[in-house]
Amino acid sequence: MVGALLLVAGCAVGPDFAPPAAPDVTGYTPEALDKPTASAPTLGGEAQRFNSGQDIPGQWWALYHSDPLNRLIAQALAANPDLQAAQAALRQAEETAIAQGGAFFPSVDGSFSNARQRMPGAEQGAPKASSIFTLSSATLSVSYDPDIFGGTRRAVESAEAAAENQRFQMAATELTLTGNVVTTALAEASYRAQIAATHEIIDAESQQLDVVRKQFGLGGASQADVLAQESTLAQTKASLPTLEKLLAQTRNRLTVLTGRFPSQEVAERFDLAQLALPQDLPVSLPSQLVRNRPDVRAAEAALHQASAEVGVATARQFPNFTLSAAWGSAAGGVDSLFGTAATGLWSLSAGVTQPIFHGGTLEHQRKAAEAGLDMAFAQYRSTVLKAFQDVADSLRALQSDADALKAQLEAEHSAADSLSLSRSQFGAGAISYLTLLNAERTYQTAHIALVQAQAARFSDTAALFQALGGGWWNRADAPADGGNTP
Repeated sequence: MVGALLLVAGCAVGPDFAPPAAPDVTGYTPEALDKPTASAPTLGGEAQRFNSGQDIPGQWWALYHSDPLNRLIAQALAANPDLQAAQAALRQAEETAIAQGGAFFPSVDGSFSNARQRMPGAEQGAPKASSIFTLSSATLSVSYDPDIFGGTRRAVESAEAAAENQRFQMAATELTLTGNVVTTALAEASYRAQIAATHEIIDAESQQLDVVRKQFGLGGASQADVLAQESTLAQTKASLPTLEKLLAQTRNRLTVLTGRFPSQEVAERFDLAQLALPQDLPVSLPSQLVRNRPDVRAAEAALHQASAEVGVATARQFPNFTLSAAWGSAAGGVDSLFGTAATGLWSLSAGVTQPIFHGGTLEHQRKAAEAGLDMAFAQYRSTVLKAFQDVADSLRALQSDADALKAQLEAEHSAADSLSLSRSQFGAGAISYLTLLNAERTYQTAHIALVQAQAARFSDTAALFQALGGGWWNRADAPADGGNTP
């Protein structure tokens, strides 16, 4: 009988979890990415190359070669409350899993009582008599539930999977945090560049206004020309408050990401000219993406947890065995405890409980757990698809950004040449002021768009590193995952 129980105890009811296989795809886009992107002779115009199969550095943001950025990310990793909350949630999940594992061991409890009692004689058939006595007892009890059908093992497995899920949730929070710091810093640099470009345009338009006013004084321009130039200058100046507001809000966000209040603004400042555009971009193999993305790993752990819960629900339908024992002493006082063999007490018991009728509760709980497993698998697949989409979108964005920057640089040069020619022609009286005004507006739009195109290459490069998982497995604080780290 004991041998049969030990044989059964070697198995656990419910499905044995195995991680889903990596998707059977060989690329992120329909065509191969074996060519570098377009280049342009301007800030952020370097050609970028996609190196398939190359590993991602743990501190990918260092590729921007910005000491202020490195310092800011270090501050955020040390003080961001969202990351601290994720770390605390991980500790909580790990302690819960350890606590669940205590069910593998017998529970041992000790008890002691010392009571002074008066018993009425009526209870013993002597109404006029009574007795007063002291009763002291000390007991050590042991209880153990053999995990015959694996319900406890599945419960521990579920708790450990929940801890693993939280471990990768923390890694995802860290990746989001570092990505947000980088993209926010790049947004600050973009707004500063746009503000600087707007000031340049304002200076040029102010000088042009002086020219038009002089020509008006000499009879070479009309009052309408002066008013039109004043209107153009005023519209350009009106765009500054919006850009300054966005810059201030970006600075606030950057400060809060480091765990500070907006009034405690960070000292670091960011300018596109002080940042290097990463040119050699590592691109993980598609087969590795499901191991690299922390959100996919978290979804896999949730799938594992759902699988274990099926085993927990199934085990509830099988018999539950209980072994217990107690040993102690009871006497008329503390001094008499364990004094003689007559005061000793002990008990041994074994029991089994077989669910017979629970109104269908146990069966439907098992079916609900199986439905939960189906849901977790669908969510896992959705997460994987979204991960591949993120990488594909980032690769497309980088290719498009390079083409857009090249075209925008040409458009800006063309608009600048057109504006220079228009000013010369207007000074000679060869064109109307309306033609000059249109040339100014075209240059203004092209110049600001060029700055935005430069910033897009920096920020979309950061998006690619995030989409590929951010290299968390190459950092010293990488979460351990039982040898499955890529």
